[in-house]
Amino acid sequence: MKIKSNLNFIEKIIEKEINNGFPIKKIKFRFPPEPNGYLHIGHIKAICLNFELGKKYNAPVNLRFDDTNPTTENDKYVRSIKNDILFLGFKWNKESYASDYFAILYKFAIELIKKGFAYIDNQSKYIIQSQRKTSFEIGINSINRNRSIDENIKLFEKMKNGFFKEGTCVLRAKINMNSSNMNMRDPIMYRILYKKHHKTGSKWCIYPTYDWTHGQCDYIEQISHSLCSLEFENKKPLYNWFLDKIPYNKKKIKPKQIEFSRLNISNTITSKRKIKYLIEKNIIESWDDPRILTIQGLRKKGYTSNSLKNFIHKIGITKRNNIIDTSSLEYYIRKDLNKISSRLMVVLHPIKLIIDNYPSDNVEWIKIKNNPEDPHSKYRKVPFSKTLYIEKTDFIEKINEKNFFRLYIGNKVRLKGAYIIKANLVKKDYKGKIKEIHCIYYPDSKSGTKKIVNKKMIVKSTLHWVSTKYYFPVEVNLYDILFLKNENNINDKNNFYKYINPKSKNKIIAKAEPHIKESKVGDHLQFQRIGYFYVEKIYKNKIIVNETVSIKNKWNKNK
Repeated sequence: MKIKSNLNFIEKIIEKEINNGFPIKKIKFRFPPEPNGYLHIGHIKAICLNFELGKKYNAPVNLRFDDTNPTTENDKYVRSIKNDILFLGFKWNKESYASDYFAILYKFAIELIKKGFAYIDNQSKYIIQSQRKTSFEIGINSINRNRSIDENIKLFEKMKNGFFKEGTCVLRAKINMNSSNMNMRDPIMYRILYKKHHKTGSKWCIYPTYDWTHGQCDYIEQISHSLCSLEFENKKPLYNWFLDKIPYNKKKIKPKQIEFSRLNISNTITSKRKIKYLIEKNIIESWDDPRILTIQGLRKKGYTSNSLKNFIHKIGITKRNNIIDTSSLEYYIRKDLNKISSRLMVVLHPIKLIIDNYPSDNVEWIKIKNNPEDPHSKYRKVPFSKTLYIEKTDFIEKINEKNFFRLYIGNKVRLKGAYIIKANLVKKDYKGKIKEIHCIYYPDSKSGTKKIVNKKMIVKSTLHWVSTKYYFPVEVNLYDILFLKNENNINDKNNFYKYINPKSKNKIIAKAEPHIKESKVGDHLQFQRIGYFYVEKIYKNKIIVNETVSIKNKWNKNK
């Protein structure tokens, strides 16, 4: 059967295997996160890849937690990871843990010792590391490398039974200390840790390493295709070496590791170590801070699962690492939110506008459609009065730049849904700061009326506004890029914090039209001409919203 050309390279590999006789019923995938932090946007790529391949081939997908390090893992991370996967719209076939297989892994390790492929090393970790040398040097064999099988089995059992202190000995695979691949230079399989495990408690005091655990768990669960990012490519020989050495049932399949490029986004970090540092130094608030690209942070910022999956589909699955511009991610959330967001007029940085010829006691309730993109959207009524608020940036006293079509003395603009106005003068305080703008309006220019006074009434700009009498205060969190420089290009990664943008978050009290009081937690709103916002909290008649993304791409301006 001819393989379709529009498939990604992993699909082509699977299709070729099926054509060569691999049974479709034995195809099985897994997503194996470590529960030591929150998932980030890079994980979305792996989640979508595994679960969508599962859907395509009607194959099960396991959610297997790689919980081999009790010092950093926690049940709260388990709950968060499961919640994130469900948010993205996926369901796993089986929930499992590496710790479920600790007893089997221990038996496998005994078998490797019996075959002469593993030994106990009681040298210090510093000596072990120094003996491994570099890929350009010949390694030095441990003095314990040729211990007898019986002695190794006895020592390993003592390790298991808590006879030794932490750091005094490890179990190492006996492979090749001269290999150019450093992963093959007698890697550690087990170490001693007297730490309580989130799932097994104090049952074990020896814990398997990721390298030893991963492939064997894939084999136990009969995962056909172990999909991982490119940084594990150098570990593939070790992955296969372990699988070749464990007791093998010919009726079972041998898992196949396939690597794909990881997802790197400009001006952000995904390293758990670095995120923990930012939290500890109070640079960000928590794992769900909207300025970092954890899934929880993206959700708190207002990103939808649909937009995130569309973004992943667009960048595709390849074997070439590259850095994706932040603006590409923002494009997909704008596209999604434009369809579903209710429109509101909100003034972030207000300046007072007085319409001199408008009746002081008059209030008009102007009908404006909630979402012009939605044919089923309803209308809302917005109060219009003599005194309004507009954005400070929408007015300059004297025009001093080209292509400025908003309000200035002598210029006309339209107030959205209402009338055309013309600015006549400004009043200032004793410091010379503009206190209020005075203008006139044209009664026959109301939006929706066919009659236009004359050609001179055609304007080039429409401004949003809010009545000073009927506005509702709303707390707005504005966000900018967290790093001023592309963190992925920083050579000295220990000093990444030097590139943090000190103005990445700004909290203000904005003035909104009263319809915002109808909002609910989780609503997506478009502040017209400004951006998209997400309602995070409502309590004691207080509304808190987070900026999701600006109306237009502003990232390049800040680059």
